[in-house]
Amino acid sequence: ANERLYPVGRLDMYSEGLLILTNDGELTNRLTHPKNNMSKVYSVMIKGDITPEQLSRLTSPMEIDGYKLKPVKVRIISQKNGATNTLFTLNEGRNRQIRKMFEAIGKQVVFLKRTGFGPILLGGLSRGKARLLRTKEIVSLSEFGGNF
Repeated sequence: ANERLYPVGRLDMYSEGLLILTNDGELTNRLTHPKNNMSKVYSVMIKGDITPEQLSRLTSPMEIDGYKLKPVKVRIISQKNGATNTLFTLNEGRNRQIRKMFEAIGKQVVFLKRTGFGPILLGGLSRGKARLLRTKEIVSLSEFGGNF
């Protein structure tokens, strides 16, 4: 039988990390619909340091491309060797949102990797590798948003 695979969300060509593929189109729609606020977590490295003022701008209401973004969480992991590593959590995923937000504060993203999508974590899975979801992960995704 021919089954269609649906990607749950997207990554641009300069990003890497967690992608979920499913044959359940209805589940894909539920997980990606903005009203469901599915959190996505990214490891983001930028050039230079982030000042407290710049961090405040990132986590305050921001407008990009005429669209008012939902609040995001940004945690600085480290600042060394001319780069800052952050953990960035958002509940929507506008086109190139993270890159555009950093551009708005005068910073350039040099590395971006999705490490979490809702209850699913990338963990130590190597680049280019795949794994099947565990039963408890499937259940947690299926329960999200309800309304089968």
